[in-house]
Amino acid sequence: MSEAHGETVTEVITSESLSERIGALADAVNKDYQGRTPILVSVLKGTLPFIADLGRRLTIPVEFDFLQLTRFGEGGRIGIALDTGDSLTHRDVILVEDIVDTGLSLQTLHQILAERHVSSLSTVTLLDKVPRRLVDVPLEYRGFEVGDEYLVGYGLDWQGKFRNLPGIWAILDRPAFERDLTGQFAYMYG
Repeated sequence: MSEAHGETVTEVITSESLSERIGALADAVNKDYQGRTPILVSVLKGTLPFIADLGRRLTIPVEFDFLQLTRFGEGGRIGIALDTGDSLTHRDVILVEDIVDTGLSLQTLHQILAERHVSSLSTVTLLDKVPRRLVDVPLEYRGFEVGDEYLVGYGLDWQGKFRNLPGIWAILDRPAFERDLTGQFAYMYG
């Protein structure tokens, strides 16, 4: 391992650990939703690897839909940039998140979806950044609790890059990371 890169980034969740934990999450969803057909609503873009792997591990019938959020204004007001294609009224909705940190976006999503008269609403998140939580939000299914580091890989990006890494990496030294993005990418792919 290169000393310079090893001090800049470190892999915190391997692809093997991701696979194992997603299998456990799928088992829990399969059990809880037996006899029902929930719709998995993925919050784009970071959730794509997660919802694909989770969906392949589910043995119950499910449907998929997507939405994308946007922030605007000085207060960081949240809006919907891309809405679901299907009606969610009277549906069992499982909101799929890549990471929950402050909880503000998830709280807003819960309010929006509640106004659509869903039958039930639960959340599955791959990562839970508990140290950053500002509001209490329900997380029925949680993959990993993580610290406050900036994370990339497995859907999480740095300026649109690194989403395709098979594991999750923490950036330990942001200035060094920014100075050598090409080298970081080559190092993280080994």
